[in-house]
Amino acid sequence: MSRLAVQSPTAAAVGPYSHAVWAGELVYLSGQTPLDPATGKLVEGDVAAQAAQCFRNLFEVLQAAGLTPEHVIKVNVYLVDMTDFAAMNRVYAAQFNQPYPARTTIGVAALPLGARIEIELIARRGA
Repeated sequence: MSRLAVQSPTAAAVGPYSHAVWAGELVYLSGQTPLDPATGKLVEGDVAAQAAQCFRNLFEVLQAAGLTPEHVIKVNVYLVDMTDFAAMNRVYAAQFNQPYPARTTIGVAALPLGARIEIELIARRGA
């Protein structure tokens, strides 16, 4: 089976992976850290600022796949510090309409480039 990759010209990749890959009606988006595509560096600020940048990056990839946030069915959030959960949750709530996508939030020891947060999505065409 060959992979049908999605690449966004405005999302950064810090390794050998596709921004997203189609599998039938599902598209799996790779985790995005809060890189500013203009500078290639992490955005300054707290986890809320970083979460907002993660979503901007992810939604650019969704757009490249011909989808919108309304197509998202599952979100995985990785936090370096679980005390950031409430701030992340406020940003998350502003990204989607109800009913919200399913979500898992996991505390991790570290993330690439010193990011405080990384977010990945699964979306479905026609969702």
